[in-house]
Amino acid sequence: MDALLLVEQGLNGLQLGVMLFLMAAGLTLVFGIMDLINLAHGTFYMVGAYLTAALVPVLDSFPLALAAAVLLTALLGLVVEAVALRTLYRRDHLDQVLATFGLILFFNELVKIVFGPVPIFLNPPAALAGTVDLFGLKYPAFRLAILAVGIAVAVFLWLLIARTRVGMLIRAGATNREMVMALGVDVRLLFGLVFALGCGLAGLAGAMAGPVLAVQVGMGEQILILTFVVIVIGGIGSIRGALAGALLVGMVDTLGRALLPAAFRLVMDAANASAAGAALASMAIYVLMAVVLAIRPKGLFPAH
Repeated sequence: MDALLLVEQGLNGLQLGVMLFLMAAGLTLVFGIMDLINLAHGTFYMVGAYLTAALVPVLDSFPLALAAAVLLTALLGLVVEAVALRTLYRRDHLDQVLATFGLILFFNELVKIVFGPVPIFLNPPAALAGTVDLFGLKYPAFRLAILAVGIAVAVFLWLLIARTRVGMLIRAGATNREMVMALGVDVRLLFGLVFALGCGLAGLAGAMAGPVLAVQVGMGEQILILTFVVIVIGGIGSIRGALAGALLVGMVDTLGRALLPAAFRLVMDAANASAAGAALASMAIYVLMAVVLAIRPKGLFPAH
């Protein structure tokens, strides 16, 4: 494998990591702060992608369609939290899992009814449709834009959680909900806004993934498993952990799929090498999770 291909795969790993961070940041906020296991988080990823694909022809602008889709996804999350999830905060985690799994089935069927079962292919904006020359490597400009969006979101979340009054209230509500309520803060509204923020981030991830992947029913479940791996590795409730875990998982998954088949070709025929390499690459992130948990049971950067 030459150096340029290795750099390309490294960039692909970073891009996957950033996409996972956009998902994991919202999920770890909801799980770590609200103590809610939300299996339907991937649903909002799917909804964000579908809304973007539907709004691009209407608004004739990818950035406007993306912004509108993220806002609408956040509003949908606010409604879902108020109608279906608010009564589950003090319930057992098994009840939360069953309820949010039901939401997955409901929204998958609803999307089929509204948009149809056929996958939709979303084109990137014209300004980002080409490639950028990186030291001789022609790399898609839109994938670099995904990296930039992920970095911007990470900075925004750090400023929000660590440097604003809203962030202070969120951290206080996660630590001692009753005391914050006694001080006159509407914790229900605060937690609703946190859930909406998480849904908006998932919708943003779906909107950015649309031009890279096919927009289809069930696409959220495919990335949800990786997202849970990310927050377990990084530490539940930690934005810093979500970023570190996402980048680590993205790099291990992408480089594993690129390097392991090539390594096995040195000792076996091409067909068996590809099969063995692909199988081990799919296991690599779970091996990584097991190793991290063996060393640091609460994750790399657990929330305090």
